[in-house]
Amino acid sequence: MTINKPYVIGVAGGSGSGKTFFLNCFLNHFTPEEVCLVSQDDYYIPMGEMTAEQNRLHNFDLPSCIEVSQFENDIADLINFKTVYKKEYTFNNASAIPKVLEIKPAPILILEGLFIYHYAKVDATFDYRIFIDADTEIALERRLRRDLLERGYSEDDVMYKWHNHVLPAYNQYLFPHREECDLKIANSSNELGHILTITNEISKDLKAKLKL
Repeated sequence: MTINKPYVIGVAGGSGSGKTFFLNCFLNHFTPEEVCLVSQDDYYIPMGEMTAEQNRLHNFDLPSCIEVSQFENDIADLINFKTVYKKEYTFNNASAIPKVLEIKPAPILILEGLFIYHYAKVDATFDYRIFIDADTEIALERRLRRDLLERGYSEDDVMYKWHNHVLPAYNQYLFPHREECDLKIANSSNELGHILTITNEISKDLKAKLKL
């Protein structure tokens, strides 16, 4: 099938809302040739090596922390069916060697991240917007589990960032766009079946719409 441009889907939600789990379930319905995913996280401006205290105090939850021009340019290339090469973001881990990501264009282009609806040029590209919600207590519990186990942060550091960076950024840059979204998903229950049902319905509709 020949199409003029990819069908562009936005997936946004606060930290701990379950975006990654949702996306993993959604992508399982498609082949790599049918869908490509671009994560806003891979466009964080590198900060270089930071001390634990510098990392704790630095606010990564601001739109200005993202290489917006590069993000916009790569999206434009993918919309024009050009392959994009991008270094993986390693969360300023000096010992990690970033992989070079090869992002191939596809009929479905998914953009995910905190600020995708905040950037006007990016927001203008969407054909369909998804907003994933979770109760604050559940989202914090998920954030704690991830940052303590996967990233080695202390609980004090996680709580400092949550109250001083994460929640203010969510309220200012993400929540105001919630009502503009085509689909709002409540994801506080941790029920696998709930997300599987939703992603199955979305994928069926998309395949019919795009004749995949």
